[in-house]
Amino acid sequence: MNVRRVYALVLAALACAGCSDDKGSAAGDGGAAAPPLDFGAFDAAMGQFLDHNGLAGASVVVVQKDYGIVLEKGYGTFDADRLYLIASSSKVMSVGVLMRLADQGKLDLDAPISQYLSAWGSYKTNLSVAQLVSNSSGLVSLLDNPLYVPYICQYESAGTLSSCAKTIYTANDAADRRPPDTMFDYGGGAWQLAGGIAEVVGGKPWADLVKETYVDPCGTPSIGYNNPYQRIVSGANLGALMGDGGLGGALTYPPFFMGDAGSLAPTQNPSIEGGAYVNAHDYGKILLMHLRGGMCDGGRVLSEAAVARMQEDRIGKVYGGTTTDGTFSGYGLGWWVDRTHPGVVADPGAFGAVPWIDGPRKYAAMILIEGTGAEGPAALQALKPALDAVLGPLAGDAGTSG
Repeated sequence: MNVRRVYALVLAALACAGCSDDKGSAAGDGGAAAPPLDFGAFDAAMGQFLDHNGLAGASVVVVQKDYGIVLEKGYGTFDADRLYLIASSSKVMSVGVLMRLADQGKLDLDAPISQYLSAWGSYKTNLSVAQLVSNSSGLVSLLDNPLYVPYICQYESAGTLSSCAKTIYTANDAADRRPPDTMFDYGGGAWQLAGGIAEVVGGKPWADLVKETYVDPCGTPSIGYNNPYQRIVSGANLGALMGDGGLGGALTYPPFFMGDAGSLAPTQNPSIEGGAYVNAHDYGKILLMHLRGGMCDGGRVLSEAAVARMQEDRIGKVYGGTTTDGTFSGYGLGWWVDRTHPGVVADPGAFGAVPWIDGPRKYAAMILIEGTGAEGPAALQALKPALDAVLGPLAGDAGTSG
């Protein structure tokens, strides 16, 4: 299979037996007490999914706009609070850091990035942050060439995020990139460049910006960023990745992690598009913040306008673009957008994590597995209907899954 086709199918795709650590439908995070909710059908579907795919376990969190956390549970051999690498499910959290800077008046997402990077020279003057994080910048993407040498620092744990961003910003890549806002093309150095811009305008390292955006106001201590890709995309695997044979290794959950952030080498160059780690509970709080228009634990993290803009189908609105995914054919800022079912967005990861928001049904969920990108779409398709059936009636929806 062609490399571009595999990336298109897997990276664009959405991301089980026994159960443990069931926290049930107890109210959490500022919500009123939820009515009794029966997740039995979901539990059964999860068990079947795990068995069918030969997975050891999963962790799940489900949040409802009015009632907070309504399900937090471990399945199979995994506990509810297991720590996971989430690959591209990092994108929504990363964009949130940028949106907070925009809310503070430090960043205009639609201004030329050269306005903020003048100390590095005048390059890529026709690009904006909004283009970078809507996969519409025209910079060389993962689909074009995942190992494009001028952007290779995006995989390196050495150096700093700002130095990597400068390398990408000043790269002699004009012959290899497209005009912005002419085509949706997934991932790559554009995200590392956006992270570097955040450090420049925020005046702090990425880790501090993440702490100020999420960890402190939302009480989410498990959230962190690293750059595991040098270990994944290294040595002999680099050569293999140039052909179809090595792609599976890059899109399979790293076996060295095992729920332990200590297994990651310290870095000041975290992967902005795919380097986050988190447990289900803390990602659930981020999803709840989005459901509640930017409010987290009673305090404002993002403006309502920022949350809405992230979920807006930017590529459709700005240039009539479409993604490579038939279900989520729109894309906002970090969110894949379901054009058939307005208000449904997702941010899947190549290691199997899949968070989504169903706005009309007033709930969001995160399913965390240690698998492959190919299992993400199956997880969403197999498990969302059961949650729709439980939570839809709370929002006055008596219809079927969408």
